[in-house]
Amino acid sequence: MTEAQPEEITFEMMREVLYSAVVSDALDGLGYKNQSPRIQIPPRTTGDVLVGRCKTTAWEDIDFQDPSPYELELKAVDECIQDDVLICAANGSMHSGIWGELLSTAASNRGCVGAIIDGAVRDITKMTEMGFNVYARSTCVYDSLNRQRVIAVDEPVKIDGVTFSAGDIVIADCDGVVVIPREIEDEAIKAAWMKVHSENVTRDAIKDGMLASEVYEKYGVL
Repeated sequence: MTEAQPEEITFEMMREVLYSAVVSDALDGLGYKNQSPRIQIPPRTTGDVLVGRCKTTAWEDIDFQDPSPYELELKAVDECIQDDVLICAANGSMHSGIWGELLSTAASNRGCVGAIIDGAVRDITKMTEMGFNVYARSTCVYDSLNRQRVIAVDEPVKIDGVTFSAGDIVIADCDGVVVIPREIEDEAIKAAWMKVHSENVTRDAIKDGMLASEVYEKYGVL
């Protein structure tokens, strides 16, 4: 027997129960088979499961004196609301550390719960100490001033061919990053929730000595 589906599955409940692999499986079952970048974007600070709504930014490399430094990245941070996750699509650039302690502090003050950086970050120790959840391709000590800048906020962005749109739900953990399109979020979250609890049943059966093939034949979950 699986547990009853709750009437509402909150972000806090998702952080406690869901994980990237089971969400990816649920999306596969709904026909959405390209919702997770295959590149590695590992946790850099807390390592906690990160769940929230995408606040998207697109970045470019520059090599000139920027007349309006930090303008759009500060706009994105200041516009954050509760349970937002900053998505920084920088094409994997290692040109500078585009996210750090000060942006984390400002974003956290607005209710942002974390950031996913397709590029480099810095101030890892400070961000870890403050408990801000950051996933990033790598680290770099250089400041972004006159090296990289935001060119768009709240527009669809791509990371490794996967589209992230403002308002989509994103979940990240040590296995990967998965984005749930807004138009199917209710269906996907419910499917992932039920799969978690179905897997609990099969896990118990295997622990009790049932063969994996027998478990799959009986429950259809593995």
